[in-house]
Amino acid sequence: MHMKQKTFNQAAALIFAIVAVFHLARVVLGWSAVIGTWAVPTWLSIVGLVVAGYLAYNAYNLSK
Repeated sequence: MHMKQKTFNQAAALIFAIVAVFHLARVVLGWSAVIGTWAVPTWLSIVGLVVAGYLAYNAYNLSK
């Protein structure tokens, strides 16, 4: 069974939107993120928010 292109784009848009929301929450609420011993800087979440938001927007537009 194959997924239709529209369904795939909608699923991708939803996943990227969720990632963007978590990046936004981290920036707004001041959550810390640590990978091993490395403290991830907040500016990296701002970049992640912009990239994930852009990908969500494009995937949503492609699903129309």
